Amino acid sequence: MADPATYRPAPGSIPESPGVYRFRDPDGRVVYVGKAKSLRQRLNSYFADFAGLHPRTQTMLTTAASVDWTVVGNEVEALQLEYSWIKEFDPRFNVKYRDDKSYPFLAVTMGEDFPRVQVLRGAKRKGTRYFGPYSHAWAIRETVDLLLRVFPVRTCSAGVFKRAGQIGRPCLLGYIDKCSAPCVGRVTPDEHRALAEDFCDFMAGNTGRFIKRLEREMRDAAAVEEYERAARLRDDVQALQRALEKQTVVLGDGTDCDVIALAEDPLEAAVQVFYVRGGRIRGQRGWVVDKVEETTPGELVEQFLLQMYGEATIPREILVPARPPDEAALAELLSEQRGSRVDLRVPQRGDKKSLMETVERNAKESLAQHKLRRASDLTTRSRALQEIADALDLDQVPLRIECYDVSHIQGENVVASMVVFEDGLVRKSEYRRFSIRSGEGDVASIYEVICRRFKRYLEERVATGELDTEPAPGSIPGPAGAAPEGPGASATAGPGAEADGVEADGIEADADAGFGGGAREPVVGTPIDPETGRPRKFAYPPNLVVVDGGPAQAAAARRALDELGVDDVAVCGLAKRLEEVWLPGDDQPVILPRSSEGLYLLQRVRDEAHRFAITYHRSKRSKSLRESALDQVPGLGPARRQALLRHFGSVKRLREATAEEIQEVPGIGPATAEAIVAALRGQSPSPAGQGS
Repeated sequence: MADPATYRPAPGSIPESPGVYRFRDPDGRVVYVGKAKSLRQRLNSYFADFAGLHPRTQTMLTTAASVDWTVVGNEVEALQLEYSWIKEFDPRFNVKYRDDKSYPFLAVTMGEDFPRVQVLRGAKRKGTRYFGPYSHAWAIRETVDLLLRVFPVRTCSAGVFKRAGQIGRPCLLGYIDKCSAPCVGRVTPDEHRALAEDFCDFMAGNTGRFIKRLEREMRDAAAVEEYERAARLRDDVQALQRALEKQTVVLGDGTDCDVIALAEDPLEAAVQVFYVRGGRIRGQRGWVVDKVEETTPGELVEQFLLQMYGEATIPREILVPARPPDEAALAELLSEQRGSRVDLRVPQRGDKKSLMETVERNAKESLAQHKLRRASDLTTRSRALQEIADALDLDQVPLRIECYDVSHIQGENVVASMVVFEDGLVRKSEYRRFSIRSGEGDVASIYEVICRRFKRYLEERVATGELDTEPAPGSIPGPAGAAPEGPGASATAGPGAEADGVEADGIEADADAGFGGGAREPVVGTPIDPETGRPRKFAYPPNLVVVDGGPAQAAAARRALDELGVDDVAVCGLAKRLEEVWLPGDDQPVILPRSSEGLYLLQRVRDEAHRFAITYHRSKRSKSLRESALDQVPGLGPARRQALLRHFGSVKRLREATAEEIQEVPGIGPATAEAIVAALRGQSPSPAGQGS
């Protein structure tokens, strides 16, 4: 690893002009390419404060051994040169977009003597016109099958075409009039090429003239009583109309644009593009990118536009989710490549905004599917678990990981979540939710949750006989500053909650997963309750406890385990801002490589705990908002509460009313009126009122 100070340019040697710079490793390979409006300001930012840089940028600087630059005239030239160098050198630290799958295109080989219509994937070929891409190859074939009735272009391979010419007999498509059979001379090369050009024009969006021409010919045939020919032309018109129906109309006629949307997390981003031509969606395509360095949505859009439109056809309008940093320069560059003006716009309302939302939903789904494919791979999961074990210096791979997160708004309705991953996969039947009692901050909440979870673990071990004696009450701490909790602690969820999947001690199971149907088989060695036949809820300990947070949260979790005497469970914290892994007592975090499968798994675990905690917090908060001070008044049922609110209009006006005014509501007596006044004003009812 190189020291950036050893190759830092001399003061004053870097020009202030726009330009493009390259960082190279000791072997001279380019590892990063960037552009800048002012080379001096941009490069000095790399070397001014190394400790303050993002860890990914630090990794790039220590990998590099030298830096050079090229001065250009303006920002447009900087964009052009940056794109050229990224394409030429393929730097490892630059953002790289890759297809999340190989999308099929409808291709017409106009470079051949007899153009052929076919489905192609992969790199584009010279002399071939492409339409799409499409989500599925069958969608292309259905469209082609309809269009061949009107534009009978060759679809056969070179071998089939050559053999048909040798034997003088066309293939089946030639006999059913879905091929003009140029192989046997039914049409000349020029006539066949004209058919191919009409086919391309129709696919490019010039559909109206073909339908109008066929309708005119159909009427002319019917006028001269050529009814069979008129019927064939009618069927041709219907075939073209069905082909058009397969392409959804989303915008006004004549609208040509590409709609681009992003879905991202700290490690990856997914991009989806819908191609709109003539107001219809002609195709879509998706990419997934590993975020090697910290980037904004605008920067991702800029890098994507440079890479996507380097060689592709550019429409006159591009709808993007965020404005690129150098929007004017990028628009000028794209306009030069297209030969006419290109507009970059962020839709704010109307049909284009609705379409952008649809594309964004597709991007989110694409990212979720990518994560699912990545997480479900056995080899990848094994590598991730091994990387975690190596990074945290564990004796064995953490086959069971539990992650805890705390959620609240300004200290109100504080809750926590526990999610479980076994063998790198979610175990929803093991999820738990906690109502926090201490309310003294995230650190105290983490301490309380770990105490309560592992207290139950020790109690389960006593019940199964794994521990000879139950731990002394004083050895099991309660929430920070609270008295130790005993086995008979009351459930925060209230009486009867056990039937709803809420365990004692305020710990709840995942309502979606339940404890029974659909859950995976218990892990070998998990204690089984002889009465229910189910695994004991907290009898199986994790190999690794992950808490959402930094060194303070990790230290609190470790302290709780130490006080309980649990010394065979590892602990770490995952800080969200920089994705740093903190071990209790360490002054410096563990930095896993950005492309590490171990970091990816830890992030999934943390994000799942965060999602589960927020879900519980929202449900609890909405429940508290629905509750009213009137709910606590004895003898005041729903009907009379509604009558009070109808009479006064709001709780605020009811709070300002006197007991005599409240008694004007039918069904409200003196005692109930005083109880309502006391409840709304925080007072206790008078003894006389209580007794009356």
